[in-house]
Amino acid sequence: MITRLDRAVGAVLGSAAGDALGAPYEFGPPGQFTARGEEMRGGGGWDPGEATDDTQMAVLVGESLLDRGGLELPDVFRRFQRWAAGQPKDIGLQTEDVLTNGGSWDLAAALHFQVNARAAGNGSLMRAATSAVYFAGAGREGTMDAARRIAALTHGDRAAWEGTAVLHELVRVALEGADPLAALPATLGAVHPDHRARYAVVLDRAWHPGLATEFNGAVWPCLGSAVWALRTTTGFAEAVRAAVDLGGDTDTVAAVTGALAGAVYGDQAVPDHWTTALHVPLPGSADRVLRAADLRALARDLAAAGPA
Repeated sequence: MITRLDRAVGAVLGSAAGDALGAPYEFGPPGQFTARGEEMRGGGGWDPGEATDDTQMAVLVGESLLDRGGLELPDVFRRFQRWAAGQPKDIGLQTEDVLTNGGSWDLAAALHFQVNARAAGNGSLMRAATSAVYFAGAGREGTMDAARRIAALTHGDRAAWEGTAVLHELVRVALEGADPLAALPATLGAVHPDHRARYAVVLDRAWHPGLATEFNGAVWPCLGSAVWALRTTTGFAEAVRAAVDLGGDTDTVAAVTGALAGAVYGDQAVPDHWTTALHVPLPGSADRVLRAADLRALARDLAAAGPA
């Protein structure tokens, strides 16, 4: 029997494993993963099993929630800024601008959006596994609200907030042992009306990544691809491999898929040869490096400390 705690650990560990698995294939063509047939071998500037900014930022969110006893947005933003100043190997252009443009925690993302008129990347979606586990006990409204608030720290476009809120809710449903795919209609009902129709398209059973109208670095096809990977496979590893094989923003699509699939199948479904190599450097944090055991402990603490 898969327990709720197994699923919580699976969400955090699975997201990190998907991130590291997909990193060497980022911006490559579809099918490259299958063609190379290499898992956790490194490449593209990444060491074998090395997680990217996706997991690094998720850890920062999770540790802030634990250290501050809840969501303290200025603290999360400061941790992001310290991390960005530590020169991580990879950081999204939008996220980097928001964290370094001199704006305050509550205005920087809005200023970026005002100037650029676009901020619907998947950068808030990629880091949501830890907060999704922490806020799962808050119910649908509570977890979706928290997701929006955390997303808004770096993304001024409400589309990114809503996608992150959907992921939070699907993880919450999975942690309860229910089917997140069956929960999609109710979840869509809680999405802001201005964004509901667009998410309904990419989360529909008939949608597949070949129908995407944007690169999967955007929030809509990224989330839709993760749900598609979960829907069309029957196990954790199969789902994450399918996500990586889509090409494009492979680390993030696989990280989001790993969070969902990990919450469904539990931590024991994450392959040992993935977790053995897995490690998460934390730039700006005194050269700390987290391993799989640290991620498991973080997930357990988040599951225990979140709102009941």
